[in-house]
Amino acid sequence: MTFLRKLALSASVIALGCSSALAADLTVGFSQIGSESGWRAAETSVTKLEAEKRGIELKFADAQQKQENQIKAIRGFIAQGVDAILVAPVVATGWEDVLTEAKEAEIPVILLDRGVDAPQDLYLTSVASDQVKEGRVAGEWLATTVGDKPCKVVELQGTVGSTPAINRKKGFEEAIAGKANITIARSQTGDFTRAKGKEVMEGFLKAENGGKDICAMYAHNDDMAVGAIQAIKDAGLKPGTDILVVSIDAVPDIFAAMVAGEANATVELTPNMAGPAFDALDAFLKDGKQPEKFIITESKLYTPADNPQGEYDNRKGLGY
Repeated sequence: MTFLRKLALSASVIALGCSSALAADLTVGFSQIGSESGWRAAETSVTKLEAEKRGIELKFADAQQKQENQIKAIRGFIAQGVDAILVAPVVATGWEDVLTEAKEAEIPVILLDRGVDAPQDLYLTSVASDQVKEGRVAGEWLATTVGDKPCKVVELQGTVGSTPAINRKKGFEEAIAGKANITIARSQTGDFTRAKGKEVMEGFLKAENGGKDICAMYAHNDDMAVGAIQAIKDAGLKPGTDILVVSIDAVPDIFAAMVAGEANATVELTPNMAGPAFDALDAFLKDGKQPEKFIITESKLYTPADNPQGEYDNRKGLGY
């Protein structure tokens, strides 16, 4: 069913007081980055569950971390005449043409967990965390924890050019900007993967006196942190003690690391971006209500004081 026909149907539904019929008749395309991390897998799982409970038919496309695959999938969704498109963009640039095509086809696009460098009128809304704040919360935790102690930090960045990598770095640097005792000695991409995080951390350890000169490791996501934790252990050091570990996402494995005393802090990124996205879409299709352009989720800090075993138990069934 086309978008214009859906709008016509929505008017009928409202008149009859049967709003649930609209959601049940929706087909939504979802272009996912891939499955580079446990958090990403959980986002996919939760999105499918949110669609199912609303009676929405979800067409899913895994881009395997390639933008060209995402663009191809979005064009496929447009050709199929879906009612809306969800996209978690792998990088920030290069989206204007395909988003314009969706707009011309009158198919609303909602961005999930990452932003794009494109005119805001090309998408309905963006559901994401405040990624700068995530980095800032991580940096503030480190600054408070080390006090005036000299602290050399190594940083595992996310995918080059992605908004989380750009913004989480920015926020962390803002938080430590006034702390002359805290310096980022080395910074390199780990591409948001556990294997690459381990590989890059091994290089950091070798370059920094076997890791003895490193005070803390900051990772843009937990999966890279888990890989780095293994590298630290392989080097004969104690993660969480010899080298502080702070990261972002709050996935089950980082809580397991906290329980083991091998991680110190994580900033939560909820995998449920789809719930607010579908709510905004429903309101838009029912009565044309324009949602806020940016719907921001909470960025909560967790440490070993926050019952990490309980957090692990609560999250392990979400598809991470």
